Amino acid sequence: MSLTPDLSFQLNALSPLDGRYASKTHALQNYLSEAAFMRCRLQVEVAWLVALSDAGFSELPAFSVHAREALQALVTDFTVTDAARIKEIEAVTNHDVKAVEYFFKEKVQGHAELERAAEFIHFACTSEDINNTSHGLMLNGARDQVMLPMLQKICAKLATLAHEYAALPMLSRTHGQPASPTTLGKEMANVVMRLQRARNDIARIRLLGKMNGAVGNYNAHLAAYPELDWEALSRRVVEGLGLEFNTHTIQIEPHDSLAELFHAIARTNTILLDLNRDVWGYISLGYFKQKLKEGEVGSSTMPHKVNPIDFENSEGNLGLANALLYHLAEKLPVSRWQRDLTDSTVLRNMGVALGYSLLAYDACLRGLNKLEVNRERIELDLVDSWEVLAEPVQTVMRRYGVPNPYEQLKALTRGKGITRQALQEFVQSLDIPAAEKQRLLAMTPQSYTGLAEQLAKRVIE
Repeated sequence: MSLTPDLSFQLNALSPLDGRYASKTHALQNYLSEAAFMRCRLQVEVAWLVALSDAGFSELPAFSVHAREALQALVTDFTVTDAARIKEIEAVTNHDVKAVEYFFKEKVQGHAELERAAEFIHFACTSEDINNTSHGLMLNGARDQVMLPMLQKICAKLATLAHEYAALPMLSRTHGQPASPTTLGKEMANVVMRLQRARNDIARIRLLGKMNGAVGNYNAHLAAYPELDWEALSRRVVEGLGLEFNTHTIQIEPHDSLAELFHAIARTNTILLDLNRDVWGYISLGYFKQKLKEGEVGSSTMPHKVNPIDFENSEGNLGLANALLYHLAEKLPVSRWQRDLTDSTVLRNMGVALGYSLLAYDACLRGLNKLEVNRERIELDLVDSWEVLAEPVQTVMRRYGVPNPYEQLKALTRGKGITRQALQEFVQSLDIPAAEKQRLLAMTPQSYTGLAEQLAKRVIE
């Protein structure tokens, strides 16, 4: 059979993010691919050039509206063909930022006003001035347009489950053992609250940027125009790109804010990993069934199986993502003296780290959408777990001064099942007010859920 170019590429791709899972991660390509990096670099170069033209230099008059529109079009109309041209130039220069500068100069040829300004392209800049701001643009776009919306979909699905099953009693399991009942909705609500906090932490992080030259002191800038307030101009450019201005840097922006972002994403991933394992366990207990899809196979030899593969895939990819995210967060803020290049090659893996995260989010959401609650199985566990009422009985005994309440219930229940009859006979024997005795006798494992229902309904869908 003949292969399409896309299929051939996917089958031969070294990374599964660009091969097997390309359809799940393609949304990040517009922000974290090599072509996206080039487009952002060009965007920064254009912003810097426009700012220089507004600085009042006699050698560089302010650009006309027509020239500004032409410059903006270079960014908005940037194509993969443009990216390929930059790669051709880089093959000669062996320097990726210089290749973007030369490409920019090529693109202004034929436009008289911009041609006259060509030598102010990349004026007084070091490569890191362009790169750090580009990385900020890339991550802002990926976070705001891809990662946060996907996390919000997971939060919304979990909130729906929290409301739908807010009143469905479920046996808790602490240390794997039967414990005080909860509701299924409350357990979903717990994760919603954790994820919402984590998502807000990701959203609030302001990425930093700098444009202050070779070692962060505006040396070349002041050599050319000593009278200009270069720090103010740089601040306008950086903040105009949607970044927070960093006043004190070495040659590189120290990447502390990037580390903060990667740590925040990793913490969020850990919450989802916890969810994946819990849901996997509930499926194993039979609390959840999974919706079947025609033609799918659960096992190559056991036809009855419906495996929780979405949650397993999510867990595995979260592990890969966090390994990279923690390395990025720990490595990037460290640079020998004023500059080394160890950050450059590591930063090229931002898309890989976020790609595995996105792949995990997608798998988790697909798994959640397949869940069907098995009420009968959940009820069966509660019916057989009267020992969980030892807690309320001994607590009421404490209230009324019954001696050794914990020890009495321990002797009655610890390490062994207990029937409704045995527990109620024990309650009948207690020296407590009649009304309290009747309240305990009316209590069942299904009714002993505290504020679980109200708490579950409190989360916002």
